[in-house]
Amino acid sequence: MNSRTAVDSEGSWFEPEQVTELRRRLPIPYVDIIPVRTDVDGSVEEVGLLLRASGSGQIVRAIVSGRVLVHETIREAIARHIDKDLGPMAMPRIPVSPVPFTVAEYFPTPGVSPFHDPRQHAISLAYVVPIDGETAPQEDALELAWYGIDELLAESSPLEEMDGGRDLLIRRALAHVGAA
Repeated sequence: MNSRTAVDSEGSWFEPEQVTELRRRLPIPYVDIIPVRTDVDGSVEEVGLLLRASGSGQIVRAIVSGRVLVHETIREAIARHIDKDLGPMAMPRIPVSPVPFTVAEYFPTPGVSPFHDPRQHAISLAYVVPIDGETAPQEDALELAWYGIDELLAESSPLEEMDGGRDLLIRRALAHVGAA
C-alpha cells in the first residue's frame, strides 16, 4: 500500500509514470527563480546560473526551477527549490508578494511561445530572488556560477548556453530590475 497522500508536501504523491502521464494531459504549475546578488542599495550585481544536464543529455546553463506541489504556497515552493538547488545556507530573500515579474508558458511544441519544454505544457511564475548566504550546486547541478550583468549582456554570453527560452527569461528579469 502506498502511504503517500495528495497533501504530502515532502514530494510528489504521484509515481513517476503518473507524473509523465499528467504532464502529457495537463498544464503543470512551476516557479522559475532568478537568483541574484545585490549591492547595499539593492541593485543587482550578479545572476547565479546552474550548469546541469538537460533532458536530452546536453550540458546547459539553467535557472532554479521546479513544480509547485499540492498544498504548497508559492513562497514555500520558491524556498524549497532554492534550498534544493543552491543549498540550505543560501539565505534567500523571498519576495513579500507572490506576484511574479512575468509568467512564462512553456509548450512541448516548439514555436508556440518563446519558451519550450519538450516534456510538458508548464505555466511558470518567474521571480527575481536576492541571495545573501553561501551557495553551492546541489542535487543534479554540476556547477553554480555567478555572472556580472555586463558579462551576461555581452555578445558572447553564458546565456547562449541556455535552452528552452530561459535566456529570454534572464533578459526579462534584468529589464524588470532595471539592470538591462
